[in-house]
Amino acid sequence: MSTTLERPRADAGQEAPRRLKRQKPRKTATDWVILVVAIVIGVAIAFPFLLILLNSFKSPADYNSGGPLQLPTSFYTDGIVNFWNRVDFPEKLWNSFFIAGMVAILSVVLSVLNAYALGIGRVKARTWIIVLFLLANMLPQEALLYPLYFMFKQVGLYDNVWAVIIIFTVIQSAFGTYLLSSVYGTFPKEVLEAASLDGAGRWRILWRVVVPISRPTLSVLLIFFFIWTWNEFLIPLTFLVSNDNQTVPVAISVLQGDRLMDVTTTSASALLGLIPTLIFFLIFQRTLTRGITAGAVK
Repeated sequence: MSTTLERPRADAGQEAPRRLKRQKPRKTATDWVILVVAIVIGVAIAFPFLLILLNSFKSPADYNSGGPLQLPTSFYTDGIVNFWNRVDFPEKLWNSFFIAGMVAILSVVLSVLNAYALGIGRVKARTWIIVLFLLANMLPQEALLYPLYFMFKQVGLYDNVWAVIIIFTVIQSAFGTYLLSSVYGTFPKEVLEAASLDGAGRWRILWRVVVPISRPTLSVLLIFFFIWTWNEFLIPLTFLVSNDNQTVPVAISVLQGDRLMDVTTTSASALLGLIPTLIFFLIFQRTLTRGITAGAVK
């Protein structure tokens, strides 16, 4: 009598990953073309920043002899020190941080209040009001300069950082209201009705229900408003004429017209102006990614 030994069958759960590995699709010609195009675009975007970094630590003699693309022969920091001392960079940094931070916070709060009334509240002509907010975002800043200049001259806020804060709070909140109104318009009615049945009023529903659920979207708006305001140039240049109130972009542009400025100092000023926003973005990168991917309503 003979016995036959049967090999145990592999578990189906173990075979599935093997089949997935074997069935992994190969890259097509289109995939390689897209990859090459993405690399070229990435290099084109990064090249100006690399050029700024290279020339920030280069002496004027190295720049004159080798041009902008040659590596520096020595680590030269006089350009950064000269710009730092000439414009009082810590003061300009504080002005930019204060203006951008206040605008970001006030714009988000104002956008939430407006969008709550338009998206969830019962406001007549809601669609037309949202269209007006959309049109307000399309107005060029140049068209606003003279009326705003005249208005802030009359109220005594010209050459005051609060004038710039008020202007950008209104501008940024117009975009935030337009965005959040569409988000709150699709807010689950069941959640609002449940909170109302529990005895919560409209104000409590806003801060205890709507804001926590839409926190990812609000975080994205806060980061964008800060960076957008930090990089603004025309309105701060027009309304902040004194040296003590100038922001970092304005200080950089003013010194670029100075005869004593050289290319290496200009590159150093651009590098110092770029570093704060880069650090801010790296700190809140995860928050920004989660806000974009999670959506407004969980």
